[in-house]
Amino acid sequence: MKSLQARLSVGLLSVLVIGGLIFAQVGLWLFESGIERYLESNLRSQSETLLLALVRTPEGVKLADERLLPAYQRAFSGYYFQIDLGDHQLRSRSLWDAQLPQPGSPGLSRMAAPGPDGQQVIVLRTDYRRLGTTLSITVAQDYTPIRDSFARLRQWGLAVGALLLVALLGLQRMIVTRALRPLEAARAQLAQLQQGQRAQLQLAVPSELEPLITQINHLHAHTEDSLKKARTALGNLGHALKTPLAVLFSQANSVRLEADPALRATLLEQLGQVQSRLDKELARARLAGDALPGTPFDCAAELPSLFATLRAIHGEHLQLGWTCPPTLVLPWDREDMLELLGNLLDNAGKWADSQARLTIKESLAGYRLRIEDDGPGIPADAREQVLARGERLDERTRGHGLGLGIVRDITDACHGRLTLLESPLGGLQVDVELPRRKLSSTSTELGR
Repeated sequence: MKSLQARLSVGLLSVLVIGGLIFAQVGLWLFESGIERYLESNLRSQSETLLLALVRTPEGVKLADERLLPAYQRAFSGYYFQIDLGDHQLRSRSLWDAQLPQPGSPGLSRMAAPGPDGQQVIVLRTDYRRLGTTLSITVAQDYTPIRDSFARLRQWGLAVGALLLVALLGLQRMIVTRALRPLEAARAQLAQLQQGQRAQLQLAVPSELEPLITQINHLHAHTEDSLKKARTALGNLGHALKTPLAVLFSQANSVRLEADPALRATLLEQLGQVQSRLDKELARARLAGDALPGTPFDCAAELPSLFATLRAIHGEHLQLGWTCPPTLVLPWDREDMLELLGNLLDNAGKWADSQARLTIKESLAGYRLRIEDDGPGIPADAREQVLARGERLDERTRGHGLGLGIVRDITDACHGRLTLLESPLGGLQVDVELPRRKLSSTSTELGR
């Protein structure tokens, strides 16, 4: 799809070309019409001069030579006349032995057939009555010099018009680029908003864009508020359900059910499945997914407290460390990243013998999160089963406390990839590859 700037450029170019052609055509037609009116006026004046030059003599109607233009006496001078008196005809010497084209009716006409000496002539025929007789005076003028000048004018006009069109196109492109700068700024702010680098878009835009920016800010605030409310509601729901489940567990373990061990085992098993399923679904529902993040994950600010919590849980004997760029910020929701890293690091801490570490690297393609430990690891033939859709490691392998279902859901929501490998430390290596967040097609289209 063409960009907005390209569509505007093509549209304005079409308007300029069509408008320029119409203007040039109308201008040439008006200029040519003006030339014809001027020639008609000149030829009519010559015709009237010839009419006044007619005198009656004993030999008949003659022309007074002293009243004629000198050009009429010079052969093929470009000025010609022919007077039809009914019984005889008077012709200018400039015609020599050529015949002047005769119009079929009075008025101005541009003769298609060549005139004297192959000249292109414009002819005016006028009928009069003088000296007691009806006569027709036809005067003509060579149109070739005017036609050649008009052709040169048209060529120069086309050349100047083309140069002017190029200049206008450059000016138009500059104006369009300048006019679209607010849209480009809004696109860059949308990218920052989607990366979590700003809370809202700036309203310092043209008045035409203010409603759009206001609606985007409102939608972002509404999305973030809805996400917070949903997380709060789900947390409240989880706390509200914990008490009834605790009561049911207590009842299942009560003395009254000891008489029926099979019923007691069934209740405990089913209640355990309900609690496990509830915890898993509540955790999944809290994911922000690909929504606009309210707060991104700042590694420098979040990792120290996360590792301090892990040390408090697993003991100081375990060596926990991390490596990542000091100013790295992961452009995803903070809660999602804490959930993902917390689950993976907690599992690494549970199964590590002496050390576990986190490595975060940034590349052009995205981000790589690697968690390693020196524990027993997972057999190679079991890794594919662990990563199968709908499976969790703590459901497939007894004793593992890795919430792999939640980790996989977060990875999928971020359009990433989760891989289990053998660590150089001897235990499990978990690689999470997260691609860079991209603008939606709509916001990207603005900057094309």
